[in-house]
Amino acid sequence: MLLFSALIPPDDVLDEVAAALGTPADGDFRWSSRENWHVTLGFYGEDDPGERSAWLAGRLAEASAIDVSLEKAATFPGVLWLSVLGTGLHELALQAGAENEGRPYVAHLTLARFPRDRPEAASAWEERLAGFTSRTWTATEAVLMSSEREQGVSRYRVIRSYGLPHARA
Repeated sequence: MLLFSALIPPDDVLDEVAAALGTPADGDFRWSSRENWHVTLGFYGEDDPGERSAWLAGRLAEASAIDVSLEKAATFPGVLWLSVLGTGLHELALQAGAENEGRPYVAHLTLARFPRDRPEAASAWEERLAGFTSRTWTATEAVLMSSEREQGVSRYRVIRSYGLPHARA
């Protein structure tokens, strides 16, 4: 089973993102569904849910709640995403295993995928979302999630939640 850990923004923040996007109609984009919006902390690939759940519980046992917000759009090759800001977010991601991915951690919320050979396709969206900033929320929970493909569509499911109650020093 494909597993990853994440922060899930609250509904009102997701409402802000949805309002900023409107009703996207660009045929070159495969838009992520609202129910799949999340901020990945660590990606584990194919893994045993029980073992990863126990491992993550140990890693996050002393983790702290953090203040997080979403802002302007950016791209990776073929991916349109929103930037994620939060003091302590990088440290939380490292606790959750981001260092195992073999590349620098970049906190983001994926909005859509588009053809890699058409990087200009995302330019209008980057411009449209350049001034976007969500309200700041306190992330008091991280989750372990599974990713399953059903009829070519990814569906994410929360396997376990982990409280992040400790105050930051």
